[in-house]
Amino acid sequence: MNQAIGPQVAGVPSEYRAEFAVGEHSARHLRRILRLYLVGSGQAEVADAAELALTELVANVVRHVPGRRCRICFLLLPGGVRVEVADGCSELPVRGAREGLGEGGRGMLIVDAVTDRWGVSVLPGGHGKTVWFECR
Repeated sequence: MNQAIGPQVAGVPSEYRAEFAVGEHSARHLRRILRLYLVGSGQAEVADAAELALTELVANVVRHVPGRRCRICFLLLPGGVRVEVADGCSELPVRGAREGLGEGGRGMLIVDAVTDRWGVSVLPGGHGKTVWFECR
């Protein structure tokens, strides 16, 4: 289900929502959608950072969420964007250690480095979470 709602900013709805079963190549397609959304709303200056952070959140869904289902929401903010990725897995993301040569564990460090704010909200009943970030 894809849905664009809310008041328009430069002809673009202020909110975009979609639900996906993501796979190995989904991040590329979602980055393209996000960039088009941001460029269309006149906020291209935050696109690079937002795309990188979105890639990390989608990679976490692919790696850690059974069934790989998630809901994506892009919300236009004054001078930026808020991106939310919700899933049904109760396991919370963890910022990995800065040292080490391990293959994983750096995704949330990257999100922290390229966004202005990020966080996690546990869904009601504890059956999932929403990981979000803001780029301004």
